[in-house]
Amino acid sequence: ALLNISHFAFVIIIFILQIKTSQSFFNPSQSVSFITTIAMMLDKHNTTPSVTSTTDESSLSDSMSVCSSTNSSSTNYDELVISPHVGHKKVLVTGGAGFVGSSVAEALLARGDDVVIVDEMNDYYDVRMKENNLNRLRTLYPDEKRLAVYRGDICNERLMQDLFETERPQWICHMAARAGVRPSIQDPYVYIHSNIVGTTLLMELAHKFGVQNFVFASSSSVYGGSKSTFFSEEENVDNPVSPYAATKKACELLAYTYHHLYKLNVSGLRFFTVYGPRGRPDMAPFKFVDRVSRGVEIQKFGDGTSSRDYTFISDIVGGVIRSIDRPYPYQLFNLGKGNGTSLNEFISIVEKHTEKKAVIRQLPDQPGDVPYTCASVEKARILLGYEAEVSFDEGIRRTVDWYRTTQSDDSSDEVPTETPEIQPSGLSRSPSWAQIVSRSAIISK
Repeated sequence: ALLNISHFAFVIIIFILQIKTSQSFFNPSQSVSFITTIAMMLDKHNTTPSVTSTTDESSLSDSMSVCSSTNSSSTNYDELVISPHVGHKKVLVTGGAGFVGSSVAEALLARGDDVVIVDEMNDYYDVRMKENNLNRLRTLYPDEKRLAVYRGDICNERLMQDLFETERPQWICHMAARAGVRPSIQDPYVYIHSNIVGTTLLMELAHKFGVQNFVFASSSSVYGGSKSTFFSEEENVDNPVSPYAATKKACELLAYTYHHLYKLNVSGLRFFTVYGPRGRPDMAPFKFVDRVSRGVEIQKFGDGTSSRDYTFISDIVGGVIRSIDRPYPYQLFNLGKGNGTSLNEFISIVEKHTEKKAVIRQLPDQPGDVPYTCASVEKARILLGYEAEVSFDEGIRRTVDWYRTTQSDDSSDEVPTETPEIQPSGLSRSPSWAQIVSRSAIISK
């Protein structure tokens, strides 16, 4: 099994080297060849049996709002538990201007740690929201010795080398990534650049500079079209259904390779649909609250029986912090609520808290979307002490309260005046591969 993982990661690394040494990077025909190679390898090395679903697929109905979070694996996680590291830390938070990254940075600073943020500030969604996150952190923590901010692409080798030499972070919280399932189908190259190349560069620097723990954001999207009642870290996830999911799976494999070669402590966190105040405007919780509040049409894909494990931001932050404090040699963790909410129930909850009736446009299911997600959080509970505390109903209530407060403040940039659903796919907000190649990183502090 280890040989299979290393083999896959080796192909990824060779592909990255091809990108780095080619004057014109790569063309679509090369990328097709690469993806075909990966698909063949996954098929050949698919040796781990998938967890079998205990429920019929037709049982995913409106009434299904809770899924089992009991781990059926025989793994005895209690034997693996380590004590958390205590004391001051200097933590590099990539993507620190984003939703999760800025929330984690605030929690680290609040408990006394120093934070170094690096973020390219791309316009996948309204940049004013990211600027507001940084301004908020700077207002709370004006001391630049405690909070340093770098603006630039994590794939920029000179920027990142200089950052590590100057700041010497010993703990890494890698939240930077190109997000979004549907946009990745339209423009996969930007996802390979940001997610695979960027993560590889960070891990290379991490082992060279003796980083004590490397924690990175993976995604529940790696589970693809799994029919399992709950998604366990022990499950085979070798069949991603979108380029975004494939890049996250590739990062997990590369992470193991760096642990194997250099004994880098690394944990990958599979987030399950994070939402809450200051959340990403391309995500359904923000879009639905925003558009229902304003009486604007929302898009409903499928018949409404699809279900997601929505996780409130404070629960995710708690899980990330716990992971940073526990330098496991190599682990993957689900961070979710442990129960699901159907799309129909979701819309009803938003209507209840906004006190508005949704204007719904019915659309077919979208390519790349998965019908159902639900996290088994048993492993995270035992090894991290993780426990989700905020129900979906309560989380939406808090999000609506935040939305109303920021909307009532005309000077606030926290809520954009236009959300990505004005371009229904949101794709126009994602820069093309050509734009990324030609764009120079801003190197400033």
